[in-house]
Amino acid sequence: MVDHLANTEINSQRIAAVENCFGASGQPLAVPGRVLLGEGILTKECRKKPKPRIFFLFNDILVYGSIVINKRKYNSQHIIPLEDVTLETLPDTLQMKNRWMIKTSKKSFVVSAASLTERKEWISHLEECIRHLLTKTGRQPSTEHAAPWIPDKATDICMRCTQTKFSTLTRRHHCRKCGFVVCADCSRQRFLMPRLSPKPLRVCNLCYRQLSSGSATACGLFRLTTTVPHPGIFG
Repeated sequence: MVDHLANTEINSQRIAAVENCFGASGQPLAVPGRVLLGEGILTKECRKKPKPRIFFLFNDILVYGSIVINKRKYNSQHIIPLEDVTLETLPDTLQMKNRWMIKTSKKSFVVSAASLTERKEWISHLEECIRHLLTKTGRQPSTEHAAPWIPDKATDICMRCTQTKFSTLTRRHHCRKCGFVVCADCSRQRFLMPRLSPKPLRVCNLCYRQLSSGSATACGLFRLTTTVPHPGIFG
């Protein structure tokens, strides 16, 4: 593949340039055998609204972050091991075209490219890197994926009870298991999901009941009796 580029001066310079753009807030990216294959700006569907993000594809990881000054300064660095990645092509919406989902066990999210050709190129290169890594390590493709969060603007009412209407005073919350936008009354419980976080996470009532069943233990999940404090009492 591109392993022959790993120890070249040009590869070292490219990786150093990316590290410099993230500055002290970013993690070191230069490790033996790592090759920077490409970069580009994709639109990431975030909780509040779609936002441009810079993405860097290496032969073993995918790095992305927020753009402060394009090609000069980035922050909020995220590093995703490609061994943990599964891709899913998505249909266009009225607002977003050329979409696909990047799914991992800890976080899944939707991105879109500027053109169909660009999306095909990104997916092709990502899939090639993933295949190469899995062949090299002998691992099987990941089958457990975190649910992507439904954007806040996708609904004005709770997606569980369908009664509570969101407003400035009535906050939206997200279930960490299904990704639905829910109200406080429909998401009072917390549940420990080790593959997502070492701390108990907010889940909706339906997911809590499902996770508390016998099948949850088989998935490495643990029930907690902790409930989320009522916002009207504890702020």
